[in-house]
Amino acid sequence: MRFIYKAYDGQKQVKGNLDAENIDQVTTYLKSHNLVIIEIKKNSQSPTSFINSFFSKVGFSDIVDLTRQFAIMLSSGLTIADSLSILKKQAKKPGFVKLLTQIEEDVKGGNSLSSSLKKREDLFSHLYIALVRAGEASGKLDSILMKLAEDLERQRQFRNKIKGALIYPAIIIVAMLTVMFIMITFVIPQLLTIYQDFDIELPVATRFLIAMSNFFSAYWVLILIGLATFIFLFHRYYRSKKGRQSIDAIFLRLPLVSQVIKVSVLVDLTRTLSTLISAGVAILEALDIAKETTSNIVYQRAFENIHQKIEKGDTLGRALEQEGIFPPILVQMASVGEQTGHLDDTLMHLSNYFENESETATKALTVLIEPTVLVFLGLSVGFVVIAVITPIFSLSNAF
Repeated sequence: MRFIYKAYDGQKQVKGNLDAENIDQVTTYLKSHNLVIIEIKKNSQSPTSFINSFFSKVGFSDIVDLTRQFAIMLSSGLTIADSLSILKKQAKKPGFVKLLTQIEEDVKGGNSLSSSLKKREDLFSHLYIALVRAGEASGKLDSILMKLAEDLERQRQFRNKIKGALIYPAIIIVAMLTVMFIMITFVIPQLLTIYQDFDIELPVATRFLIAMSNFFSAYWVLILIGLATFIFLFHRYYRSKKGRQSIDAIFLRLPLVSQVIKVSVLVDLTRTLSTLISAGVAILEALDIAKETTSNIVYQRAFENIHQKIEKGDTLGRALEQEGIFPPILVQMASVGEQTGHLDDTLMHLSNYFENESETATKALTVLIEPTVLVFLGLSVGFVVIAVITPIFSLSNAF
């Protein structure tokens, strides 16, 4: 939410705008900058400004590019403030410029980079903030940011591969359902009216198609409202703790789909743990951060249990094994990594392994989806054609 404010800095009146969740956050921000508040009000956006803000929104790819450029500048000897100033001048998106301006102001005001990033947890993950904090503490912020940039780049490539593999089947399914809805609701009733003036017995398929078309034609508005209501209620239920756990558990039992979900989760978990441990983050803190990398509550609860077991003196390998949802290779390699003292390297190798497994599982899923969709489409079209054309033979016999 954007707010417009007027304030007094001791010499003159200043105006500006600020993104915040509520007025209290704006007030706190202005007081921290020694500004006397005159007025604060919400900014009512016009449709044009809404479109502009949508296209200027900072995305994951922007964060990846920012991290790499930031790391290069710091390794070249520039200070954090100078690097942010240069990056701000190079930025083109208004939202990106604003983000860099806020971070620059915080850093110049004496705040640490990690504390400034923590204010924008919608853009910077717990992993990102923790690594920046570790880099600041160790004095190796440039090298840690460079490693983080490489990990984020691999993550971006992995996401693009998954999206690219699933987008085609998704488009086909949506297009097919849309066309079928339009045909049954608006087109087929017009075709079937020619049979109403003739006293012939219609085939079962035709009668069924007429009944379905009449239903859709009469109640298509209610059907769309019902579908929207179902999606809304499903979303509400999934956002609840109980609903999310039950639905995530169901997805983990579906053939092929479960394999894609499991391996994708393991890619993020192993990569996150490897990056954090190599940066010097304690294993317990690393587990807490890794838990946040997945939205699957089943794995989140597993990592909570693992955290408690390690806190009591258990090893990572044994704790993973006791959960029963992690593959044997992860359990064995984690134990080997702990024994050799190279847990971070072992986990990174596992991440690369699971990434390849995920690509294979995704390809297998898409290979199955595409012919299934085509067969379903063929059967649906065949049924409609038979239902529409068959009565024509009855009419010819009648004449």
